Amino acid sequence: MTDLAVAGRSTTEYIRGALYGLAAVTIWSGWIVVARLGLRTSLTPWDIAALRFGVAGMLLLPFVMRRGLALERLGWIGLAAIVIGGSAPVLLANAGLLFAPAAHAGALFPGVMPLAVALLAAAILHEPFTDAKKIGFVLILLGVFGIAWGTGGAVGSAQTVGHALFLGSAVAWACYTVAMRRARLDGLHAAGITAVGALFLYMPVYFVVEGGSLAKAPWGDLALQVFVQGLLTAIVSLVFYGRAVRILGASSGAAFAALSPAMTAVMAIPILGEWPTAVDWIAIAGVSVGVYVVSGGPLPRWLSASINL
Repeated sequence: MTDLAVAGRSTTEYIRGALYGLAAVTIWSGWIVVARLGLRTSLTPWDIAALRFGVAGMLLLPFVMRRGLALERLGWIGLAAIVIGGSAPVLLANAGLLFAPAAHAGALFPGVMPLAVALLAAAILHEPFTDAKKIGFVLILLGVFGIAWGTGGAVGSAQTVGHALFLGSAVAWACYTVAMRRARLDGLHAAGITAVGALFLYMPVYFVVEGGSLAKAPWGDLALQVFVQGLLTAIVSLVFYGRAVRILGASSGAAFAALSPAMTAVMAIPILGEWPTAVDWIAIAGVSVGVYVVSGGPLPRWLSASINL
């Protein structure tokens, strides 16, 4: 590790932040696959979101009541970015999985998210926008193009709708990340504000519109979604992600999201029977490498010097 450039951080700091990021991304990849699996049963995207918001919101409500909404640090715009930016991706990504496979979600949601974070962080937080990030952007955009058009789908096709929803998820999550970083919130506090906000904003609408649709679902399906969505994804992963962001910075905190596209695709093979095409694999690899570079992952010194990192 002594031969690696770690963007001004000590090797120990990078490893600690990277472990948190890796843990978060592992949960995110599993969440996408499990959500896609749930949509193959009697569950709808809105049911899965309700399980996530309802369980996480109730578990974290006492914590948020003690800590407050951090309005003095966030402001109203920042609070909206935390609540909407942290919850909207769930609805958008779940809906997108109705139209496109899990591998595409892994590449276009967590895969593109660090690109969106880096752009917002440069504009709002004045984080440096290096030559390495520009190279990473090119790789990500090429990968996105390959996923969007490499499968033969035309604009306006069902898969294109899913792709647009995944990209919207990435942008919304970038707003959450930058707001959390700017206010210097810890991961659990930010996760709690998101979960409690979604509990009060989403759940009343859900019960009015959907009624008792969850009562018709098998208990096994509900238990799996409650555990993965309501506990692991909505609480544990956001705590890990928040700590990675605090250690590595807003854009660099997503460094190990580079693994998410490939990890999601691999998980989807045995669980969903979804095999990415050769073009998908090439695009996923391009997005992964691009995300790693954009997010500030350590590079060999000769390479980082050659691109003026």
